[in-house]
Amino acid sequence: MITNPVMIETLRRAAARLEKSNDYQWGHMGLCNCGFLAQEITMFTKAEIHARAMLKPGDWSEQLNDYCPTSGLPMDELITELLQTGFTRENLQNLERLSDPEILKRMPANRQKPKHNVKQDVILYLQTWANLLEGELLKQINLPEINQVLVLD
Repeated sequence: MITNPVMIETLRRAAARLEKSNDYQWGHMGLCNCGFLAQEITMFTKAEIHARAMLKPGDWSEQLNDYCPTSGLPMDELITELLQTGFTRENLQNLERLSDPEILKRMPANRQKPKHNVKQDVILYLQTWANLLEGELLKQINLPEINQVLVLD
């Protein structure tokens, strides 16, 4: 799994924002699973994200399928920002449905079948994803061996 510190921090901020929010709506492009992540990356408001999305047909999954980086369409430009952060189209489609098997198997046993439109399940998914990416990032860090010599006076 590809990761970077920005992705991890963004997922944690999105989970925290969602936890504090009373506005979660899975059917609103700016207030759904991907919408909360997009708010953190783009700094667009929920209304700005929703307005961009309404210029093309389909939900997040469909818009990700139809994504064209050179279209000049506002939603495609927004998706480009998400992809430049390190997320993939598949990551984002999985987020919208809470369906990535690697993330799901790391969630508590009694929560491994989350509902994609339940706020608490989305928060747990985002937090679990951030933890998974952090673990992957830590595996990539190789520290040199340090030979210490104790000097006794």
